[in-house]
Amino acid sequence: MAVAAVEDALKEALGTAVLRSTGHVGSGCISQGRSFDTDHGRVFVKMNFQSEVWRDGDRGLPGICSSNSWNIRTWFCSCVSGTYVTFLFLRHSALLGTQLADLHLHNQRFGERVKKEGNIVGKGEGQSEFQFVDQFGFHTVTCCGYLPQVNDWQSDWVTFFARQRIQPQMDMIEKKSGDKEARELWAQLQLKIPSFFSDIEIIPALLHGDLWGGNISENESGPVIFDPACFYGHSEYDLAIAGMFGGFSNSFYSAYHSKIPRAAGFEKRLKLYQLFHYLNHWNHFGSGYRGSSLNIMRNLVN
Repeated sequence: MAVAAVEDALKEALGTAVLRSTGHVGSGCISQGRSFDTDHGRVFVKMNFQSEVWRDGDRGLPGICSSNSWNIRTWFCSCVSGTYVTFLFLRHSALLGTQLADLHLHNQRFGERVKKEGNIVGKGEGQSEFQFVDQFGFHTVTCCGYLPQVNDWQSDWVTFFARQRIQPQMDMIEKKSGDKEARELWAQLQLKIPSFFSDIEIIPALLHGDLWGGNISENESGPVIFDPACFYGHSEYDLAIAGMFGGFSNSFYSAYHSKIPRAAGFEKRLKLYQLFHYLNHWNHFGSGYRGSSLNIMRNLVN
């Protein structure tokens, strides 16, 4: 799509006469990112020419907005001739770790308040008003990268994670390469996964789902997050990819764990959750991630 047409679409969607590029450009393997000064201030724009990837990738933004954890002032979406863009505005400076913990605690706190007030709770399948979510999943399919992830509701987190996160990744690897060692390790690991969750209670938390350094930026007001792969799951899941590819600073973890302390067995579960992301990278980018994937499985089954 021509640059002029994209800019006209942005002006119309934002209701601005001014649209001046700041010169800050970034991109990943899925989308391109740019920032602009407008009548309403500076905005971040994500552009993707693959409509399905965009729709799946950003369906989680309204859920994050509704939690108020990120102090999001407003957000807009627009589609013009196959070009999809997302705008995210944030206000108030706050530590990323504190904001993430608040996001993870939002559903739990809401449930506690509902229980105290004696109100009726629901399953949270996309209702206009926020309701307590008592299962794991999401009301729609989302994407992590360009690969879709099914989010059918499950009452048990271990079942959800094994069947709807790891198993689909293993199925893709089997289809592409028929990797015998990966298949055998996964057969062993499946039997051990329940033992990693003994004696802990998991209340469904709204997750970003793909919270690594490339999906976070900041402006003068504080952290900016984008490209979610949302679903309701175990809060620790979001810390997995956060610790990969450079990771975040100690202050992020200190702030987060001051609100959500580490539970027994945290390190082993963190490796289990990182396994999903290494497998996902294997399926996205090839066998360069095979070694990391198999090493995690070997360590977990021993």
